[in-house]
Amino acid sequence: MTLDKLPIGQSGIITQVGGEGALRCRLLDMGLIPRTQVTVRKAAPMGDPIEIHLRGYELTLRLEEAKQITIMPTEPSSSERKNV
Repeated sequence: MTLDKLPIGQSGIITQVGGEGALRCRLLDMGLIPRTQVTVRKAAPMGDPIEIHLRGYELTLRLEEAKQITIMPTEPSSSERKNV
């Protein structure tokens, strides 16, 4: 599954970062590295871009960028379930 398919409020663990050249380097520099947990917080009215939470900060990505990131969905923790 890729990050662009993850529903709002759900979390996942990054398993692979795709892309080529400068795009891949930029994604890695922003902290999108394997074994990092990400949570989709919200999406723009038309669905693009999306806002994700990782490593204690919020990051906005275009769907084209999110399609390059492969994730494994995780079950929400008890604290995340209370907030939804």
